[in-house]
Amino acid sequence: MQDLSRERCIHPQRATPSLSRAEIDQWLPLVPGWDVIVVDDVPRLQKTFRFKNYLRLLEFAQQVGSSAEEQDHHPLMVIEWGKITLQWWTHTVNGLHRNDFIMAAVSDTLYQPYSTINSA
Repeated sequence: MQDLSRERCIHPQRATPSLSRAEIDQWLPLVPGWDVIVVDDVPRLQKTFRFKNYLRLLEFAQQVGSSAEEQDHHPLMVIEWGKITLQWWTHTVNGLHRNDFIMAAVSDTLYQPYSTINSA
């Protein structure tokens, strides 16, 4: 299986088309647990990560934010007690792009150390 978390985001041009539904369906199995939602007619990837410790949640959010800054691709983050919801989509293409799947995979990789702590 392809490890998207090791890939780098690119800067799509405005003329770059967003992924088609068929393309999204091909990429989705590479990021298990992520859902495609539609907000204002724009598809987004979304996943909620659960935490038993609020400070660890904030630490994870910081790691996602740092990785997003490094890749120049930033998510919507909604932080609540016990959970953080991430949404990835690409404004430039007004939809989903390969970058969103890369960053979803990066987010999953960053969460792995916390998943054991949270299941205990």
